[in-house]
Amino acid sequence: MFNYDVIVVGAGHAGCEAAIAASRLGAKVLFCSLNLDNIALMPCNPAVGGPAKSNLVREIDALGGVMGDVTDNTYMQFKMLNSSKGPAVRALRAQSDKKEYKAFMRNLIESEKNISLKQTQITGLLAHNNEIKGVVDELGLEYYAKSIILTTGTSLEGRIYVGLKSFRAGRLGEQAAIGLSESLLKLGLPLKKLKTGTPARVDSRTIDYSKLTVQPPDSPDDNPYYSGCLNFFSFKKNHTIRPMVPCYLTKTNETTHKIIKDNLDKSPMYQGMITGIGPRYCPSIEDKVVRFAHNPSHHIFIEPEGAGTYETYVQGFSTSLPIEVQIQMLHSLPGLENVSVIKPAYAVEYDSVPAVELSHSLMTKKIKGLFLAGQINGTSGYEEAAAQGLIAGINAVRYANNQDMLELDRASSYIGTLIDDLVTKDLAEPYRMLTSRSEYRLILRQDNADFRLMETGYKIGLVKEENYQRFLNKKQAIEDEIVNLKNTKISPDGKNKEILNKINENLEIGQSAYQLLKRPNIGYKVLYELGYTPNIMDMEDKYFIKEVLEEAEILIKYDGYIKRQKEQVNSADKLEKIKIPDDFEYTNLKQISTETREILTKIRPKTLGQALRIGGVKPADVSCLMVILETRKYKTGV
Repeated sequence: MFNYDVIVVGAGHAGCEAAIAASRLGAKVLFCSLNLDNIALMPCNPAVGGPAKSNLVREIDALGGVMGDVTDNTYMQFKMLNSSKGPAVRALRAQSDKKEYKAFMRNLIESEKNISLKQTQITGLLAHNNEIKGVVDELGLEYYAKSIILTTGTSLEGRIYVGLKSFRAGRLGEQAAIGLSESLLKLGLPLKKLKTGTPARVDSRTIDYSKLTVQPPDSPDDNPYYSGCLNFFSFKKNHTIRPMVPCYLTKTNETTHKIIKDNLDKSPMYQGMITGIGPRYCPSIEDKVVRFAHNPSHHIFIEPEGAGTYETYVQGFSTSLPIEVQIQMLHSLPGLENVSVIKPAYAVEYDSVPAVELSHSLMTKKIKGLFLAGQINGTSGYEEAAAQGLIAGINAVRYANNQDMLELDRASSYIGTLIDDLVTKDLAEPYRMLTSRSEYRLILRQDNADFRLMETGYKIGLVKEENYQRFLNKKQAIEDEIVNLKNTKISPDGKNKEILNKINENLEIGQSAYQLLKRPNIGYKVLYELGYTPNIMDMEDKYFIKEVLEEAEILIKYDGYIKRQKEQVNSADKLEKIKIPDDFEYTNLKQISTETREILTKIRPKTLGQALRIGGVKPADVSCLMVILETRKYKTGV
């Protein structure tokens, strides 16, 4: 008999975070994959971060996860998006070396003594009295554990489409996971089909880069807080600056669009062969051309897959059209007239479980000890998967040890927002994290993820002592820096007036550096010119200095907005504190509609705040619930 504490099925980004977190929390972990050579594979673009996704990566790091650290050690390019905008929408993005990312993650996993790797196909789940007991593989071997985490990605009954041809596979070159869907159905968990896709990979030697627009990486020399620093995902010290490469931009045109429109009859999506719904915010190129017919062109990014390969990614050009049509489409793009295709684009349809079947811990409501994370929950993206995998890994261990579950709320994190959206909204399409998903985005910035979550990660046991101590020192240093800014006066002498006049600012009377930093046009670069010196500039850890100054500036510049948003959180928190008992019976509530009663019975929100966020539940319904709960409390004294 094979016994473990936690079994993780699937070795994508969710599975890696889950297995490593569980192992570091002391659990004996069995980590199963269809192909161990594809651990942490980036089957789509080898990029990490971007709008809202960078927040997730920083939060994963603050909790003690690994995605940020792996990215920081394998990047080919770092770029801060929306750098001229407010801090709520700034987003760090990295282009990773695909092979190096996999290798680095594999080494991390193999360094964990508690993890046992196994290449096998899990075909069934073992449960008794609505509690998970183990799994069975394709050879009939049974493995037992108190907690099981399914992170099956697009493999669950996956089918790939290239034109009107299709075959079983979860990813190109990898078999589909067969049998597990049937096992989930037998346990009472419903399934639905979803769809995603990926563009072609091409030979960079056949691209005419002179016709493309260069997209350069960030330069460490341009950092406004400490020259020589890049922006990284991890809050750890000792970052390494690697050689970076540019990405490139081209555009579709009238010819491209005509080729697509003339061949829609060969699209499995438009012929009804694919029934699963694809991600709205990452559509195929044929979907873009049809839905946005008024657009004369669409941006297409040409991005390298690795420093040691000429395989190149055509970002924004996913399609399920036949290969011969794909070649025509690619040849219509400026710079790609003679490009050679290495791998075709394809669409993949797969099974997922509606996430309303889960609690906020990511454990299924019907089967205790069974956790789901990643695309099986209807999400799209490496970062969304990794965030769920980390939470599932933590909670799988806590369940096995009879501890309380870790459940993050919307006001604490984008991870909390992601999970809350998944489990309270019956989503019809793959979910992608966006800044607009959060009503608290000004206080859930990527820069302050450590302030929001590192203490939690430390208490759980995933954040190392040295990293936590660095965070505490950073916290104190920011407070000291703000005091220093307030106590440093900038005189209105001729030199300082001349410096400020160049940026259309003036200084008639002496002001503190703190007051000047409040002005939109004035940052630390200007303060340095005015003679201001932070009292931490002699520290060895230059990234510590950069983080302290960045955070101090944001707190000063956006002080009023941040206070207002915190008041908003406090106001919403009133509904979050009103608990709904687990045994609350909705079926007899005649004050609300039958449809609403059915929704509440299905999802079973834990608080009135959660109930209000469920699609189809009206504020009036929540008001009725509040009165009923207060009456029940008054009558029972509970």
